[in-house]
Amino acid sequence: MEFTPKNRATVQNMPKLPYAVEEALNRLRVNVSFLGSKVKKIMVISSAPDEGKSFVAMQLWRQMAEAGSKSILVDMDLRKSVMVDKYQIVREDNGKILGTSDYLASDDTLDKYVLRTNIGAGDLLPNKENIINPSMLLEGQKLASTFEELDENYRYTFIDAPPLNLVSDGEKIGSLCDGALLVVRAGETPKAMVRNSIRQLERAGCPVVGIALSRAKGAASGYYHKYGNYYGKSYYGKGYGYYGKHEYYGYGTEQK
Repeated sequence: MEFTPKNRATVQNMPKLPYAVEEALNRLRVNVSFLGSKVKKIMVISSAPDEGKSFVAMQLWRQMAEAGSKSILVDMDLRKSVMVDKYQIVREDNGKILGTSDYLASDDTLDKYVLRTNIGAGDLLPNKENIINPSMLLEGQKLASTFEELDENYRYTFIDAPPLNLVSDGEKIGSLCDGALLVVRAGETPKAMVRNSIRQLERAGCPVVGIALSRAKGAASGYYHKYGNYYGKSYYGKGYGYYGKHEYYGYGTEQK
């Protein structure tokens, strides 16, 4: 069922990135577009905290929206979300932001919670109220029907999900997605943990469509090639990145 968001919001804190970082993200966007028309709901996830998955999710959504692809970013980190405060998301009417957990616990329609933003063709469904145990919300039929509704209304739905090694939320969310983009912090995330994350996602029926390698020291040596050689071309494709004060961000997606 098509809907139009009832509220508009401004993302007031969207930092301008260095050219090379912006270009790396742009190439990630292009690679994602190569995945085909059937890949629409993409979960961005990591094995552990502090690997950069929320940054990748936000920036990939922004890139798609600015390129004209109707996209929505859904904050599914219901236990520890910082999106609203970090990016200073404010409703234009100064009203209270009601997010994902509020919606899933209500009988309201989705259009009351999705925010039309100032970022191109981008909408947001943030999460404002963190809850200790969202299992009931994730296991209910409403989450599945929500994803179906988003699938009908957007070219891309990006889901920012909690890390896999902390809670089981990611597997449940992933079972409703077309694929996962796994963010890996170079030199920090053990290969065994990454391997286990891939198995978890595949067990949930959510194929890994790409890996984003963050904070690597260089594309030609060290961590990037260590992970790249281990997982092979089926997960990495081509890598892109930036080296400087922001360290190196390498991105890859499986091209189909």
